[in-house]
Amino acid sequence: MTGYEPHDLMGNLGVLFILVTYVLLQLEKVDVSSLTYSALNAAGAALILYSLLYDFNLSAFLIESAWLAISLYGLARQFFKKPSNEADGP
Repeated sequence: MTGYEPHDLMGNLGVLFILVTYVLLQLEKVDVSSLTYSALNAAGAALILYSLLYDFNLSAFLIESAWLAISLYGLARQFFKKPSNEADGP
């Protein structure tokens, strides 16, 4: 194994982001439709993808690319969501 490089740190931070997000989900501290959930997952996947630029692995690249795309979709959904008007009852 070679020395621990900056891209290794970035990849490990990405893993930490994704794991923390999953723990928060299991503890019911974050909702799957929240901006926080999608943002942490997107950041984690992006950091892992960055690390893969230096030490490529096709399987990891595929799963992280999908993870990032899905998270970006979730973020976009949050930004373009129409505000709900709670005063307008059913």
